Amino acid sequence: MGYVEDLRRLVGHRPLILVGTVVVVIDELGRVLLQQRRYPHGVWGLPGGLMELAESTEDVGRREVLEETGLTLGDMKLIDIYSGSKYFTRAQNGDEFYSVTAAYVCDDYSGKLTCDQEESLDLAFFHLNELPEKMIGSHVEAIRDYQEKYL
Repeated sequence: MGYVEDLRRLVGHRPLILVGTVVVVIDELGRVLLQQRRYPHGVWGLPGGLMELAESTEDVGRREVLEETGLTLGDMKLIDIYSGSKYFTRAQNGDEFYSVTAAYVCDDYSGKLTCDQEESLDLAFFHLNELPEKMIGSHVEAIRDYQEKYL
């Protein structure tokens, strides 16, 4: 994350507004792909991450899903944009940020599922009614909104 690291060198731990993307990847059985993260340790969430300079939110989703899962995405549909005071994060190192997150859904992908060991402990597809208990709250919200909008 060169852009965010460069910003942090200038502003330290002060709060920033950062833009990111998460993707609800759906397999042929209607299951959602989740990533068990190293941070917060053991917590499940959607693949995604923060925007680099000159990227669109779609570009972020495609890049992050490829880096974290090995999958190449085809057509994506917007679920919603999430922002506001409840989307505040304090990272393990003390960095603070408010996120503006675009959530997409995609059932058009190719490639071999491969876990990025630097960021992830595991990757797995889950039925929508059998999601893990330890999940990032905003990602649960995006999955619920996907269900309401597209199912």
